[in-house]
Amino acid sequence: MSYDLTRRGFLAGTAAAAAGVTVLGQPWSNVVYAADGRIVVRIDEDLKNLDPANRTGATDVNVILAVGQGLVKFKPGSTEWENDAAADIKQVDDKTIEFTLKEGLKFSGNYGELTAEDVKFSFERFITPGPDGKKVDYADDWAALDSVEVTGKLTGKIHLKNPSPAVWLIALADGSGTIISKKAFTELGDKFKTTPIGSGPYILKEWVPRDHFTLVANPDYLGDKPAFSEIVGKPIAEDKTAQLALQAGEIDFTRLDPAVAKDVAATKGLKVEKLSAIDYIWIGPNIEKKPFDDVRVRQAIRLALDVPAIIAAAYNGSVEPAYALEAPGILGYWADAPKRERDIEGAKKLLEEAGQGGGFSTRLTVLNKAVAQATAAVVQANLADIGIDVQIDAIDEGAYWAYGENDASKDLDLVLVEYRGKFDPGFQTQWFTSDQIGKWNWQRWGSKEFDDLHKQGGIETDSKKREEIYIAAQKLMDESAAFWWITHNAYTFGFKDTLSPGILPNGNQWQYASFKQA
Repeated sequence: MSYDLTRRGFLAGTAAAAAGVTVLGQPWSNVVYAADGRIVVRIDEDLKNLDPANRTGATDVNVILAVGQGLVKFKPGSTEWENDAAADIKQVDDKTIEFTLKEGLKFSGNYGELTAEDVKFSFERFITPGPDGKKVDYADDWAALDSVEVTGKLTGKIHLKNPSPAVWLIALADGSGTIISKKAFTELGDKFKTTPIGSGPYILKEWVPRDHFTLVANPDYLGDKPAFSEIVGKPIAEDKTAQLALQAGEIDFTRLDPAVAKDVAATKGLKVEKLSAIDYIWIGPNIEKKPFDDVRVRQAIRLALDVPAIIAAAYNGSVEPAYALEAPGILGYWADAPKRERDIEGAKKLLEEAGQGGGFSTRLTVLNKAVAQATAAVVQANLADIGIDVQIDAIDEGAYWAYGENDASKDLDLVLVEYRGKFDPGFQTQWFTSDQIGKWNWQRWGSKEFDDLHKQGGIETDSKKREEIYIAAQKLMDESAAFWWITHNAYTFGFKDTLSPGILPNGNQWQYASFKQA
């Protein structure tokens, strides 16, 4: 999800780091900054879990993909994939993928050769409940998997339960496609989430919680050697602190507050780039609660919201408005989605028809973050114009994301949500199905027709038909008036002009092995 915790779960904070040198008010240890063959990147939050099946978000997966290999990987800066650990891979029919591994791939830590048995173990973990009967956090990425058949030391077949065009983008090329050492996982047990073992371009040399992690080039990696022998990741929560560190030459790369882009670009030796994202950020009501169970009330609030004002106040005007779930560039993007103008009189009329002409009070839950609170302030003022009194409940990450557990979302009134997108439309639609009510469908909206469309889109192999399916699904969301879209987001990055960073088109996945000298 965001540079905040992932919606797929959060872990308790890691142990406090050892005391170190203080720089810009941050307790940092004695890391030597950017030297030849070494770069320092700012991360918004610390690592949490480096097990591919139970990772918590982009910060984790960026390291996982630097340390490990999949059968395939995304090409640098692209949504297209290319071979990685696979010497050859092909889909022989709708439900069968055959692969042959490259010879001589070695796991770090003396854990031996990467074989088809490791592929089988890595992928089947996603469909095999643990000793406690629970699935791994990212089980849905491999929902179509039936089994992996080992046909030789370096060969195998991936058997799917049904056609799944999304499996290439959501599973194989992404974090859930990372091949781990069966031996290492068995021996390390719970330590595996802090001690990743892989065959990729980097090795995790150290991780000092809340202070830094260090990646060093893997001497046994068989692919193209990375441009930097060492990459240090520094968790810096505040954008302003990161900006000052970049301008002082203490870090080489960071995400920036868009408002400071011009100032940073004017700094000698620095460069700024903006990248449109594929996130989906919206406000929605709990439609099981009165008066939000009345579609007219939901329609009224949608008409009362001033999205351009939200974008100006909360995003410094740096993002484009969203009108539906799927972002431009994603299969199923609904280019003709309704673009409604703010209409106070129309909103008041709908409230009158719903018996709410006298107004009512409600609560808007948001993350305790600057952008979220700025958004909430505009919404509060917008809804006051139609007689709705909004109390803002800004809460910390742990309490916020806990609404995805134990049916806690039933207690929400209104909520501002920010989810991260992936390159297949089915990843986005899966969170709004009926079986996600009580989990991540916080609007508690259920539609059998939507559920059926989501399933159809997951198995349809014709791209044109898939596009039509996902547009039809978004039309149902629009008719429900339970999703008031704000933006698909955008990211602004600042970095030294001697650096060429590797960033996937979603903006939050960084390909450390693709970072190069400019």
